[in-house]
Amino acid sequence: MTRLADAASRPALRTAAVAAFAPSRRAALALIAGAGAAALSARPAAAGEDPVYSDWRGRAIKGYDPVAYFTEGRPVAGDSDITYSWNGAEWRFASEANRALFIADPAAYAPQYGGYCAWAVSHGQTASIDPEAWDIVDGKLYLNYSKSVQKQWKEDRPAAISRADANWPALLD
Repeated sequence: MTRLADAASRPALRTAAVAAFAPSRRAALALIAGAGAAALSARPAAAGEDPVYSDWRGRAIKGYDPVAYFTEGRPVAGDSDITYSWNGAEWRFASEANRALFIADPAAYAPQYGGYCAWAVSHGQTASIDPEAWDIVDGKLYLNYSKSVQKQWKEDRPAAISRADANWPALLD
């Protein structure tokens, strides 16, 4: 399945993606100007959407270690030799210890909303993520499409989380 955010990142497909998904000329102009990065990447969920966002290689969190956000307080790229398959995606880890922690309790370390952008889910859509745009709230990992989208999400985080919780997981149906 091609995600709009993935297609939009390739110049040859950018024009087609904008034309196909922009709801109006004004929205298309905002997208082209860069003001609508979140709108370009977010899209209504397709029926049967994957329960975990993964990149085109099938990697959750684009190959970053979900446990490291908690143990090191920062995003850390996972090792391609230290993996675990869970919920239809490959999860990578920086160490065997982190993989063991994840295997023991995946729900404690996996990002909320299957790793889709928390801001997008709060608006009834799905979008890819930037592993560098993250936050831990009440012991839960949240990811966003970009740091600018994360800034919007943080403006009213409790309301955004409440809306996203109400949308999830029915959004995938």
